[in-house]
Amino acid sequence: MYQIEEPTYFIYLAIIPVIFVLFLLVLWWKKRTQKQFADSDLIQKLSPEKSTFKSFLKIIAVLIALAFLIVSLTNPKMGTKLETVKRQGVDIVFALDVSKSMLAEDIAPSRLDKAKQIITRIIDQLGSDRVGIIIYAGNSYPLLPITTDHAAAKMFLQNANPDMVSSQGTAINEAIERAITYFDNNEQTNRFLFIVSDGEDHEENTISTAQEATKQGIKIYTVGVGTEKGGPIPIQSIGGITYKKDNEGEVVITQMKEQVLRDIANEGNGKYINGNKTQETIDFIENLLIKADKSEFETKQFSDYKDQFQWFIGLGLLFLIIDVLLLEKKTKWVQKLNLFNEKK
Repeated sequence: MYQIEEPTYFIYLAIIPVIFVLFLLVLWWKKRTQKQFADSDLIQKLSPEKSTFKSFLKIIAVLIALAFLIVSLTNPKMGTKLETVKRQGVDIVFALDVSKSMLAEDIAPSRLDKAKQIITRIIDQLGSDRVGIIIYAGNSYPLLPITTDHAAAKMFLQNANPDMVSSQGTAINEAIERAITYFDNNEQTNRFLFIVSDGEDHEENTISTAQEATKQGIKIYTVGVGTEKGGPIPIQSIGGITYKKDNEGEVVITQMKEQVLRDIANEGNGKYINGNKTQETIDFIENLLIKADKSEFETKQFSDYKDQFQWFIGLGLLFLIIDVLLLEKKTKWVQKLNLFNEKK
């Protein structure tokens, strides 16, 4: 298992194609300049040992050396041992509403961005707890299974958007049904499902689905984002931003359905939280998780990471030495091959 300590240095790899292009331009300029003084036959007689092939080999050796040296700057590390680690925590699943109504901007910057901010900040507060993410609209989709990798959870979360679901609408019951399958530890004493949504629900059996989740030991908390006054749903188009309209040509105003979220939380043995007040939401959930009973579980992870940069430095120096040892003179076997049609 590898780790990259300083991945930002990879940007310097962009220098390599630039250098190669400059080399080709210089080569072209040299040939063009030489032709102004003499024809190709005379140039061949004046410098019979000059090899274009060797010039290409030398620049390739330099570029490979440069690539290895840049990789060494990122300080790659390798985990040499896989060990089992015992941790204590709770299982948390976030069900994020990514329906079109979440694009409304009645809460800045938008309902969806606000929801992401809340979930990200909650994940930042987690200790050894495991976290999973579900996205849903007309259907639900697993975005990230239960894991202790909080960095991965935040990365996947930032990419969540309405285009990731094929069916639009809002089916909270499907999100709850999928969340039930996420909790794989039957001995886990505390299982939390946080539904972050504007409360629009196009299904009728959500309450019964919440009751079923409760029977399996899952506590459902709902986090509402949006306002009762509501706002239009922006749609990106080639001509700019327009707003969703109904069949009569009127702009659709989407409102947060707080009561829907309250009913789900009540049946789910949890509580409704007003997510518009970000800090209060974070504080409430943090206190909730701190007070929750923790269960012990096992995870496997690589340990004893060792620096591997020295190998890349060594390979880089090796190719630099190859470049120095390569002369730009033809060798006998290359002359026989006549790769660049240098013989007539």
